[in-house]
Amino acid sequence: MSQFFADTFYWIALANKRDSFHQDVMAFTAKLGPNSVITSDEVLTEFLTYCATDDMLRGPGGQAVRGLLTDPDIRVVPQSRDSFLTGLDLYNSRPDKGYSLTDCISMQTMRREGLTDVLSNDRHFEQEGFRALFRH
Repeated sequence: MSQFFADTFYWIALANKRDSFHQDVMAFTAKLGPNSVITSDEVLTEFLTYCATDDMLRGPGGQAVRGLLTDPDIRVVPQSRDSFLTGLDLYNSRPDKGYSLTDCISMQTMRREGLTDVLSNDRHFEQEGFRALFRH
């Protein structure tokens, strides 16, 4: 069974019907098997930060995250001091990159979980050797 790390991009495109990737993400999601999506508290925090900027997404975004936390087919890796520090280590070791701290935490989580495919269009993941599945 394939497993994928869901980046903030994925949750935004899934939730926002106006997003240019919405249809692509919906089609991909329809093909996913059970227990194939892994994400993190940090990613969900970043998603909610995005939703807070749009009155049409704020309420539904909060409800969606609450649902994700109890969905048996989605594993949400909890944030911890260790996840923060390992992400910070990567962040500090790449001063020439534009990686966000959340991206660094995600990359370190993917390494720890043995994942290579990320539900994202972010080239930063590719720069670290991962496969961003929505790059055009």
